[in-house]
Amino acid sequence: MDPHHYHFHSLWPLPAPPAAVYAVLERAEDYPRWWPQVRSATRLAEHTGLIVIRSALPLALTATLRQTRRDPAAGVLEAALSGDLEGWARWTITAGGPGTLARYEQDVFVGRPLLRRLALPGRPLFRLNHRLMMRAGRRGLLRRLEAV
Repeated sequence: MDPHHYHFHSLWPLPAPPAAVYAVLERAEDYPRWWPQVRSATRLAEHTGLIVIRSALPLALTATLRQTRRDPAAGVLEAALSGDLEGWARWTITAGGPGTLARYEQDVFVGRPLLRRLALPGRPLFRLNHRLMMRAGRRGLLRRLEAV
């Protein structure tokens, strides 16, 4: 196992139609409005942006996202990441029960030297940090969906 490699996945049940969830998630530049740990999201070009995230740990991560797939019919949004995190992230939106299931997957390698040095002792904290970020993101998305 490479200590610099992480695969994260989250499943968010949401009480809204899939099209409404997809419409919010496809606007990455709006994430800072509803997801507290997304400190900034700046569009650089039509399919490229810069994101800064920081959760419970006092460490901000910066990554460039390049859209690799946008498929509303399949409910898929996917981006390649480069910078402090190298790899990919994907949202898959499907109907589930009375609402929607939003599945988030991320497969990344840490590239930042500090994170690489802390890979083994910090791994449990990094995973917890990600869980806390995702939990807050779901709460923020629920509030956003209620407002639209």
